[in-house]
Amino acid sequence: MNDSVFHRLYDQYHQDVFQFLIYLVKNRHIAEDLMHEVYIRVFRAYDRFEGKSTEKTWLFSIAKNVAIDHFRKASVRQKHSMEHFDWETQQLTSSERLPEEISLLNEDKLSLYKALDTCTGDQKMVVIMRFFQDLSIVETADILGWTEGKVKTTQHRAIKSLRQKLSAKEGGLQNAE
Repeated sequence: MNDSVFHRLYDQYHQDVFQFLIYLVKNRHIAEDLMHEVYIRVFRAYDRFEGKSTEKTWLFSIAKNVAIDHFRKASVRQKHSMEHFDWETQQLTSSERLPEEISLLNEDKLSLYKALDTCTGDQKMVVIMRFFQDLSIVETADILGWTEGKVKTTQHRAIKSLRQKLSAKEGGLQNAE
């Protein structure tokens, strides 16, 4: 990989990849560290990139795997055991505060971010990719290694779950008034 290709990839996608990571880990410093790891992996693996997907989906795939590795390591460290982090069933939640940018958002968006933390890891990943990063169903499926149908189903379930959680919260607030 020559320097110009690396710089082009970085310049073109670093902001989107960074935002994706920050939505997942909710900590700017951790997201920056993970971002470095993403581009180290890109640098090491670019020669093996076969072009079966776009460079963008390839980068997001790497970022997704780096985030999963981060949560696995954090889970193991937290529990002080060799218990396996099961991406399919465990939720991706971070005990970190929301990014400082989120503090400027209105209450509805803040409620959405908090509700998103209660979704499964798969649901959270799909919502972030589809609605925060504006990736297509095809791109999301490619990044996750899923079928388009699985992305659509997971998205549907995530939206349904978020609606229920947000309406329950709204109902609780109306009852308190």
